[in-house]
Amino acid sequence: MKPLLDHGFATTTFNPWLVPLALIVLFGVRGVAGYIAALALVNITSNGVFRLRSDLFKHMLDARLTLFGNRSATSLTNTIVYEITSGTRQLVPTLISASRDVLTLVALLAYLLYVNWQLTLIVGLLFPAIAWVVRTVSRRLYKLTRASLGATEELAYAVEENVLAHRDVRLHGAQTIQQQRFEKLGRSLLRLQFKSRVASSALTPLTQMLAAVALSLVISIALMQSIRGEATIGDFVSFITAMLMLLTPMKHLSGVASSITNGLAALERAISLVEDTPLEKGGAYSPPAPERRARGEIRFEQVSLSYPDAARPAIDGLDLSIAPGTTVALVGASGSGKTTLVNLLPRFMEATQGRILLDGVPLPDWDLQALRNQYAFVHQHVVLFNDSIAANVALGDRHIDEARVLSSLEAANLADLVKSLPNGIHSAVGHNATQLSGGQRQRLAIARAIYKDAPILILDEATSALDTESERAVQEALERLMRNRTTIVIAHRLSTVQHADRIVTLDAGRIVESGTHKELLDRNGLYARLYKLGLHDDAE
Repeated sequence: MKPLLDHGFATTTFNPWLVPLALIVLFGVRGVAGYIAALALVNITSNGVFRLRSDLFKHMLDARLTLFGNRSATSLTNTIVYEITSGTRQLVPTLISASRDVLTLVALLAYLLYVNWQLTLIVGLLFPAIAWVVRTVSRRLYKLTRASLGATEELAYAVEENVLAHRDVRLHGAQTIQQQRFEKLGRSLLRLQFKSRVASSALTPLTQMLAAVALSLVISIALMQSIRGEATIGDFVSFITAMLMLLTPMKHLSGVASSITNGLAALERAISLVEDTPLEKGGAYSPPAPERRARGEIRFEQVSLSYPDAARPAIDGLDLSIAPGTTVALVGASGSGKTTLVNLLPRFMEATQGRILLDGVPLPDWDLQALRNQYAFVHQHVVLFNDSIAANVALGDRHIDEARVLSSLEAANLADLVKSLPNGIHSAVGHNATQLSGGQRQRLAIARAIYKDAPILILDEATSALDTESERAVQEALERLMRNRTTIVIAHRLSTVQHADRIVTLDAGRIVESGTHKELLDRNGLYARLYKLGLHDDAE
């Protein structure tokens, strides 16, 4: 425009018809480039989210188990699924847009310097003021965003708790209390979101006000230069036009501060998941090939374990030897250390003192996966995945042996259930296996242990949810499975205790008695008292 204004439309030194042609070419190139950039942005963002989410999920699977004590399932779900998506989709497009605006800003400033460097220096005084405003508001916004993410997590956790405890909430008539609790958390989040909006909304008008002051000053000086003949009309118009064009990228850059802050706050929580929780570490030992199977000799030597802030240790100087192929039952009152003791074996917990050996090798020297391959657990609380019955039974096996799955299900007294399903072992169990009864869920866990065929069995109330008829059938299957295997039983029922080779009675993390069922009854100690209080089953 400057040549047209300075020399007119009729000059022979400049072809005015080049201007509309140049505009068409420029906008055409801009449109094609914008389309390609949009596709590239979608591809980069989507792949970035996928890769980052996959890496975080892998880290969670391999992280020390302290992670699950420090963070709830809701917190981890929000971080891996939602915060990664939110943070990346805010940050990546914003950074690309900011890069484009910075380049535009630099180009326009270079042009302004070329047209009138004195006026450009006045414009330059604007940037330190804008930088200070952006920095101050961004700090405030970052703190509010972090607080909002935490409040969102608490709100989601309240929903999760009420979904899991929906029967208890209705049974105790706690709907009103839970609704009030939810609304209190919701109002807290609402206040934080409002404060964040106030901070982010203030950024743009403050920046624009500073820009307006600078623009007014520049126009005043430019008018004086034009009146005195120090600048042509073309210089004046082109400078003011370029400066007005400067306002758009400056406005965009002031606006991206909130998006960058929100994105960084969300991604920082994901990064902290990696930085704050180291991976599990194991040794290099594995049992000899080809079986890769332990004999099953377990030894605890002066083992102690203390929880943080606990008044006394959960396990206190415990010594215990378990011979290969024997069955040992752990009994004791609630909180005596039974479950803690068995959780030390696959290194779900780490002893604070002493050492534990499997086949004479300290547990830290074992390769972690090789160590855990030696155990099959049947817990009181069964966890099933939203997958097929076969996949749940053969959990961890990449090449499922369907014949072995069927025999395991039959041994666990589930053959009739499988036959009644339209897709047999390929039928999905559904979310949290809600279509299965408690007894069926527990028998499915027993089938999983049978399929794994590990040399060491750990049974934690393995038959607690079964009716009498099913228990007899499963107990027979378990007894066959327990032959020639090291078995540790945590139980309160006579059917799984009285036939053990040895019964170990725990109290306050210490062994107070050890012997057979008859020997311990004859001693009339803690075991005998527990027995009289109802340790034996009612069907005796």
